[in-house]
Formats: sequence, C-alpha cells, structure tokens
Amino acid sequence: MKRTDHVRKRNLKRKVKDIKEAKMKKRGRKEGHKKETSAKKAKKSKEPEAPVLYEDPPDKMTSKDGRSANMKITSWNVDGLRAWVKKNGLDWVREEAPDVLCLQETKCSEKALPAQITSMPEYPHKYWAASNDKEGYSGVAMLCKTEPLKVTYGIGKEEHDKEGRVITAEFPNFYLVTAYVPNASRGLVRLDYRKTWDVDFRAYLSELDIQKPLVLCGDLNVAHQEIDLKNPKGNKKNAGFTPEEREGFSQLLAAGFVDSFRELYPEQANAYTFWTYMMNARSKNVGWRLDYFLLSSSLLPGLCDNKIRNKAMGSDHCPITLHIAV
Repeated sequence: MKRTDHVRKRNLKRKVKDIKEAKMKKRGRKEGHKKETSAKKAKKSKEPEAPVLYEDPPDKMTSKDGRSANMKITSWNVDGLRAWVKKNGLDWVREEAPDVLCLQETKCSEKALPAQITSMPEYPHKYWAASNDKEGYSGVAMLCKTEPLKVTYGIGKEEHDKEGRVITAEFPNFYLVTAYVPNASRGLVRLDYRKTWDVDFRAYLSELDIQKPLVLCGDLNVAHQEIDLKNPKGNKKNAGFTPEEREGFSQLLAAGFVDSFRELYPEQANAYTFWTYMMNARSKNVGWRLDYFLLSSSLLPGLCDNKIRNKAMGSDHCPITLHIAV
C-alpha cells in the first residue's frame, strides 16, 4: 500500500471518530437540556396546596355585659329533611341539644314528615311551613322545647308566602325568625324576584323590630363580603355573590341588624357553612358562608357566641349555633 493511501485512511478514521464524538456531545447536551427543562417544569407544577380549614373554637358562654347564655338556637339547611333524617342528622341534634332547632330547605310537606322527627319528645312544640305549589321544594321548620307565645307563617305577602320560606315565633323577650331566602338561581333568572324579596323581607323585619328585638336565622343565600367565600373573583356574576344580593344584605344591616359571626370574628377567613357536592369542595374547604344569625342591635350586649359546626355531616350545609343571654 502506498504511503499516501495509508495517510488518507488514517485521516478518514479520525474524521469518523471526531464526527461520532461530536454527535455524542450534542446528544449529551440535549439530554442535559431535557433534564433541566423537566426539572424546571417540576418546579413550576407545585404540589397542590393543603386546604385551609376552619376550627370552631371552644364555645363562649358569657356575654360582653357579663351575663351567662340562657338561650341556645341551632339553624341548619338540611337540603331535604327525609334524606337528612336517614343520614342520622337527628343524632347530631340530640347531642347539640339546642333550645330551638330551625331547619331550612326541608323539601317536605307536613303529611310526608318522617316519624323520627314528628315524634321527638325533646321538642314538644313543632312548626312546619312548606311550598303550596311545588312538592319537594323550599320549606322551613322550627322545633321548640318551650312553647312560644305566638307563631306566624310568612311575611304577609302571598307572592312570597306560597313558597313556605318563613316562620316567626314570639318569645317573652324577643322574636325568632327562621328563613330560607330565595336563590337568584343559575343564570340569575330569579334575581329580580330576589331583589323584591329583599325589600319586602327587610320591611317585615323592621316592623317586628319596632315591637320587640329579634333574632333572624337561616340560609340567607348570600355571601356578604369577599371574606365569606373561597373564590370571590370568580363568583361576582353568580347567584349568592352578585352586587345586588350583597347590597340587599348591606341594607338589612343598615336597618339596625348585626351579623353576629362577623361581630365576634371580624377577620376570620375560611369559615364557611356551604360547600357544593362537586369537586370534593368540602374536603378542600372551598365554600361559602350563607347561613347566619342576625340580631337586632339592642340584643348585641347579650351575644355570647356564634358557632359554625362544620364537622357535622348530612347536608351540603353545616349547622350553626347561637349562644345568647336574653
């Protein structure tokens, strides 16, 4: 073999080797880049945040003016009384043992009430309101250990009262009103009706308040401030958080009534009473505060506590309990 051929072959081998090494280096850089990119992606896709839960603090049983609580009232939207009874809701009630139990969204006519609740000896005085037109719609109830002086139904306006949304009990020192306020509904199709309701209901409560101070409890179907729901930005056009509904609530407060929970816990976030059944909202505590105890301002000195019993199951709402000295 000529020397020149040998040199050519050697040079060719070197070139092939150099090309292979260059390819390997390039591949290495690509793989390194891939690893770096996937590491960056891993950093960007954070672990889902742990839900921020609300722990109901120990019950306060003494009022600001030093009196001991002598009245315990519980309110619960049961989202269907018959289903709630089957889910052992009454076991929780017996444990809580309020003086008065107020229920909303019972969805049950009086003739269809389950015997487990109609026969409860703890509450000998029971009062029911249901929708006249629709079976399985709306409805409220009030169960009392002590007989009220007087009980009335509705607010004196047929367009509202036919849906069975209000019961009022008169006691010696105050009125107790339980209400299931109408929902503005999906697409806000009942928002105009809701605005009319807010005006008429406020007038009704103001008239009562002239005679005696009152406690209003129930599902008022509005989260008043941004602190009262998990996702305020995404819900400004949804039922329960529209400007109109929030303004209606503000006007109720301006008429001389006090949101007892916010009075006691003005900065408390993540305290909700309703969670949709969808998307594991309750376990994530993605909720709304829709259930309230409002008090006439003259009852405020006797306010002891407003509890959110968010561990009680059986509905898409949880019960709330008021301790008050009256």
